[in-house]
Amino acid sequence: MKPLALLRPLTISSAPSNPLFQPQSLPQKHAFRVLCSSFDSKPIQDGYTAAKPDNYKPGVLDDLFLNLFRNKMVQEVGWDSEKPGYEGLIEVANRLMMRGRTNSDTKEAAVRILISLFPPFLLELYRILIAPIGGGKIAATMVFVERCKYLEESKCVGICINTCKLPTQAFFKDYMGVPLLMEPNFIDYSCQFRFGVLPPLPEDDISLKEPCLEICPNATRRRKVAGDMDVPHCPKA
Repeated sequence: MKPLALLRPLTISSAPSNPLFQPQSLPQKHAFRVLCSSFDSKPIQDGYTAAKPDNYKPGVLDDLFLNLFRNKMVQEVGWDSEKPGYEGLIEVANRLMMRGRTNSDTKEAAVRILISLFPPFLLELYRILIAPIGGGKIAATMVFVERCKYLEESKCVGICINTCKLPTQAFFKDYMGVPLLMEPNFIDYSCQFRFGVLPPLPEDDISLKEPCLEICPNATRRRKVAGDMDVPHCPKA
C-alpha cells in the first residue's frame, strides 16, 4: 500500500542496517522488504526481525525508493504536489483517485505503477523460478505491519483500498505468481499481509465495506453537505 505498503527487491547480504523485515527463508536475491512506514513493526512468527521502538529511521535507500515510487506515480497521474515526503505523496495519490473514472481504473493505474518499479525479466523470473518452489511455501510468508504510515497519512479507506490493497494483491498474484491477501485495520492502522492466501470475492471482502474514517477530510465535507448523515461504507472503496 510497498508502496502504500511499498515493496522493493533487495539482497539480504547487502541490506541496510534497519530493515523492517528480512524473511530469512527466502533466497537472498529474491527477498522482499516491506516499506510501510517509519513507525515500528513487529514479528508474528520466528524468522522475522523488527525495528526497535523509537530507534528506526528511514535510510538513504528507503528515501530513494520512496522518491522512485512517487516519480512513477507522478508519471502516471501527470501532476506532482509541491509538498515533500509522505504529505506530497498522498496528494498525488488523491489526484490518482480523482483521475480514474471508476475504482477499477484507479486499481489498474496503481498496478501499472508497481510494474514499472521492476525490470520485466525480474518479475518473470520470480514467477517462473521462485514462486513454485515447495508448492509456493517459500513465497507464502506472513507479515504483520504494526502501523502503516500510508494509511495513517491518507486518512482514507478508499485510497488504502484502491491504491494499495487491491493493486498490490493483483500485482503479486498476476505478475509474481504469489497469492496475497492484505487485511488493513482501519482502527489501529495495522495491516496483515497473508502471502499464499487468495483474496475473497469483492462482495465478501469486509475491507471494501468499511465506513469512512472519522478523520477523513473528504468524509468530513460529505457529512457537512449531508447534514451529518452516516454513510454505510466509504464511497471511494
